[in-house]
Amino acid sequence: MGATETLIQIIGSVTLLLWGLRMVQTGINRGFGTELRQIVQANTGNRLRAFAAGVVVTMLVQSSTATALITSTFARHGLVTLVAAIAIILGADVGTTLVAQLLSLDLSLVPFILTFLGFVMHRTAKTLRYRQLGRVFIGLGLMLFALRFILLSAEPLRQSVVLQDILVSLESEPILAVLLVAVLAWVTHSSLATVLLVSSLVSSGVVPLILGIYLVLGANLGGTIAPIIATLKSGITARRVTLGNAAIKTIGVIVLMPFAGLIEQSARQMGIGAERLVIDFHMAFNILLALFFLPIVGIIGAQLERFVQEPETPETEEGPRYLDEALIETPVLSLNAASREVLNMATHVETMLRGVSTAMESTEKAPIVQLRSHEDVIDQYYEEIKFYVTQITKQEMSNSETARAAEILLFTTNLEHIGDIVENLLTISEKRISDNLVFSEQGQAEIEELHARVVANLNLATGVFMSGEASVARMLLEEKTSVNKLQSGLTQSHMERLRDETPETMATSALHLDTLRDLRRVHSHITAVAYPVLEQAGELRKTRLKKVKN
Repeated sequence: MGATETLIQIIGSVTLLLWGLRMVQTGINRGFGTELRQIVQANTGNRLRAFAAGVVVTMLVQSSTATALITSTFARHGLVTLVAAIAIILGADVGTTLVAQLLSLDLSLVPFILTFLGFVMHRTAKTLRYRQLGRVFIGLGLMLFALRFILLSAEPLRQSVVLQDILVSLESEPILAVLLVAVLAWVTHSSLATVLLVSSLVSSGVVPLILGIYLVLGANLGGTIAPIIATLKSGITARRVTLGNAAIKTIGVIVLMPFAGLIEQSARQMGIGAERLVIDFHMAFNILLALFFLPIVGIIGAQLERFVQEPETPETEEGPRYLDEALIETPVLSLNAASREVLNMATHVETMLRGVSTAMESTEKAPIVQLRSHEDVIDQYYEEIKFYVTQITKQEMSNSETARAAEILLFTTNLEHIGDIVENLLTISEKRISDNLVFSEQGQAEIEELHARVVANLNLATGVFMSGEASVARMLLEEKTSVNKLQSGLTQSHMERLRDETPETMATSALHLDTLRDLRRVHSHITAVAYPVLEQAGELRKTRLKKVKN
């Protein structure tokens, strides 16, 4: 077999390893994403529980990078503290070493069994969770097959004189070796896969043992790069989490590199074979980091807050900031990010809606111009949230996640419509100012009464959107009936003033009626969020129409 053919086989085997790892991660995230989130959030009360949560989650998703991204996202949203986040990542680093230990065992028949079982489950399962579990089994089987192929393919390389010369030069340049493998771990987005590859090459005798130690250190260092890049635009807290992880790994690499030769000698004296040393050293390295840094995560957090600061010129751009593309393949997280942006969008809508009261009394157009600036921001939120959620819906999702995506799109669309209607209300105010008109004292009071009810119910609708509580949704729909009656009563009151020929009422009649009508339209869009919640709770009738007798 030629060197080129051998290299192609190794590259193909590594690709299969990465694809299997991706299948495992995707299956776990899609099938058990909610449970993973609950594990992380429920175990952040102290550093030991946070550490344990990191171990468990990483053993499930088989990627410390994925756990780091999940944790940094939670920290960014205030769901976990910075100290807890660092403890979780220390646990994640240990968790990935346990996965490496399991995958390095001699499991000759297991990959065949896993692949077959996974295929049957994925094709026959009726529920999303079992289909995704089948995907996990297939991924594990492919990873084990890939490791076996790497060992077989690497065997001829032991005789390559050129490769031996290259490895000898790398052995004498440990810093270069560490950096090269760090880049490889970053490119593959998996320190686990890189460590398994190094282990296979050392086991086959292609890579010298001491060089394997350097390469493991490089793989650990490279595993911190992808989370840093992914969180560059994710807010200061998320950056502190990933930079803290990188700082811890860098310190560990710098401290242990000079002792690589001693570690190799000690391993040989203890009779630890080359096939085990790489995996065992990877595990020992991360356990030592956890033992040393876990007791001082509070100090680490304080130093990160001190040295990692926001830029001196704060960002002034409006618009979505939490729609992280890296989360799209994990619906439970990406939908949470989209929901967060919907709340921000609702804040701008509320600002515009509250401003209508001031605009109705103002004699100048400046406040109206300022309020109109929110309309462009609302439109930006609408377009970006809609596109983001559409991308999420292309993933395989559970029924609850599909329903949540629909709720987000529905509420976002209604908020955008409210912005358009408020824009029309501001135009009414501009016309009133241009024509030098004022509402009658009673008419102004009526508009303010209806306006106050609408604003209060916008806050209630936001609560329904976030909580999904059927009791609150029912309360909101009851408000719809009440507000509709109020608007009808206020319209009747206006007509009575017209009959009495009240001068201000006659001059502003069209504007007054348009304002009442638009406020009612706004309220209809506000209450729309209650319908899907009540429908899921089984508290809605299918139709309000009476049956027609033939």
